[in-house]
Amino acid sequence: MANWTDFIINKRKTVVAVFFILTIIAAIAQFFVSVNYNMSDYLPDEAPSTQALEVMENEFTASVPNTRVMLEDITVQEALIIKDDLQAIEGVSEVMWLDDMVDLKIPLEMIEQDLLESYYVDGRALFSVSIESGLEVAATDAIYHLIGEEGAVAGEALNTANSQKMAGSETLFAAMLLIPIIIIILVVSTKSWIEPVFFLTAIGVSVLINLGTNIFLGEVSFVTQSVAPILQLAVSLDYAIFLLHSFADYRKKTDSPERAMQLAMKQSFPVIATSAVTTFFGFMALMLMNFEIGSDLGLNLVKGILFSFISVVVFLPALTLVFYKWMDKTKHRSFIPDFKGLGNWLLKLRYPSILLLLFILVPAFLAQTNTNFIYGMGDQPENTRAGQDEIAILEHFTQTTPIVLLVPEGDLAKEAELATELEDMTYITGVMSYVNMVGETIPPDFLEEEITEQFFSENYSRLIINTNQEAEGEIPFQLVKEVREIAASYYGDEALTLGESVALYDMKETVQRDNTVVNIMTIVTIAIVLMITFKSISIPIVLLVTIQAAVWINLAVPYFTDSSLVFVGYLIVSTVQLAATVDYGILLMETYKEHRASMSPLAAIKQSLDEKFFAIIVSASILSSVGFVLWLTSTNPVVASIGLLLGRGALLAFLMVVIVLPALLVVFDKLIRKTTYKSNFYKEEKS
Repeated sequence: MANWTDFIINKRKTVVAVFFILTIIAAIAQFFVSVNYNMSDYLPDEAPSTQALEVMENEFTASVPNTRVMLEDITVQEALIIKDDLQAIEGVSEVMWLDDMVDLKIPLEMIEQDLLESYYVDGRALFSVSIESGLEVAATDAIYHLIGEEGAVAGEALNTANSQKMAGSETLFAAMLLIPIIIIILVVSTKSWIEPVFFLTAIGVSVLINLGTNIFLGEVSFVTQSVAPILQLAVSLDYAIFLLHSFADYRKKTDSPERAMQLAMKQSFPVIATSAVTTFFGFMALMLMNFEIGSDLGLNLVKGILFSFISVVVFLPALTLVFYKWMDKTKHRSFIPDFKGLGNWLLKLRYPSILLLLFILVPAFLAQTNTNFIYGMGDQPENTRAGQDEIAILEHFTQTTPIVLLVPEGDLAKEAELATELEDMTYITGVMSYVNMVGETIPPDFLEEEITEQFFSENYSRLIINTNQEAEGEIPFQLVKEVREIAASYYGDEALTLGESVALYDMKETVQRDNTVVNIMTIVTIAIVLMITFKSISIPIVLLVTIQAAVWINLAVPYFTDSSLVFVGYLIVSTVQLAATVDYGILLMETYKEHRASMSPLAAIKQSLDEKFFAIIVSASILSSVGFVLWLTSTNPVVASIGLLLGRGALLAFLMVVIVLPALLVVFDKLIRKTTYKSNFYKEEKS
């Protein structure tokens, strides 16, 4: 430790220069990292829809319809011209309309009414468009240009395009809101106008380096791009606060800034290291997810915590010693009140708080397991054109979500029997296949390739099953299950299904398995770290019960408010909240153990609360601000959901740590003393 601190102090200008050079390189490198907005790409390779998509891409040139385009006041002939114009747009691989389902030489009055109204009603035409992955923005912009203000566009590709367009501007807007909020919080918590700049510089450098190292990964998910930098800043800012507060304390005891920093580094290192390690292993649990958005975010947060830790223990001491005179010149009076006596007041709530915890813990746990989940992107906000277009289309046309079925090519009679059985299913409005559109009696070899290629490849026949349901929900998922079962009864494992609802069904199956594994691993790894840190069996249990209770209460709120929750947000926050907010408990516990060596349980916790309440509320307010700002600024439902859960979770964790944890420490003091190695707790003399 002495050699390390001496090196940093003596070579401080070199250390600062090296970090700034690395930051510049990383800042440039981040612009070469691509962002993936397609959640289906993060399904595991063994997911049925992933395997089906790979076969589809190899066998067919056309892709699954993922966009709907509506035009008003248009004739059938004009619709056919528009269809050709849509087909000509770069990125559009296929356009389907009424003429693909029936021969338009027959009068419209003779077409089956349900089929006709799926594509053309009251002078309005609705096209099913397939847009290639990666070209969503250019293609949807070109479609808007073609159809003008009177037309409407909705669908998965448009949602992806909007996410791409808004991600950069929304992240910048969130940062512009957050930085002033964080600066105000830090100014209030310090006694120097310049000190918050040191905090933000140290963590900002680590954030940029983390973003730059993503170049070695090639690409990151949109969730990682939107959430990881801000989350890293909020979670690791505590480390910088711990160090500089300790530095300020030691400067009162020594005239040498170098000596004060050396002592501060030595004194704060255990707390910083413990906080970093618990968060590090908590985030590592995300990397165990089969749904790879979790592992993508987990890897970035793990890297982020590592870089933040290095920045705080290496770069920040050097930066502070180079510019410490600025701290002296910009001192201001303390803006915070004296919290002496607060611990005594909070401890009056110890018995009611424990009773309240016992009363709500089981209902909260059960409620958060019964929340209604959304597995996709959810609906677009109504105040956006995408949201208004979606409403406009649903006013005139029934909801349509296609399921694509691939079956072995060659047996037209079996395919006809399958198509008939599928058409008889409830919620299925039609099946587009060779046997339906051309007929099983006409051999494909008798027709031109441009007619047959949309139905046949070298090895597969393709059927497009139109449903009148949304992409996800109880009925759509049951439809996917039934279609797979019926197809399997004809073709066994050789039948493949794909489409938006199929991908979301597989996503649901994947993330529900992930939920148990990730939550257990998060709790186990953090418990082991706490057990080693505190040399105790009971302390990790007390800390984890406190924070996990806050997690369950947070995730139970949607159930009691009858609102849906994006499952990816639920899964990530159930891990992130525990990993990020356990630091509050660690800080209070470290102080309590120190005072407990010379005080009674009540006196020790009162003193600990008086000393650490403000540090905990500063940390919680920063993390909570980050969450709520993400929620308010993001139009992406996944990011907004993560933000809301994180903001609310940080506040709940703060309340649990300053009210419930002190009560648990006092009530279970004897148990803690007996199950902690060399606890050295003070024992009061009996009179």
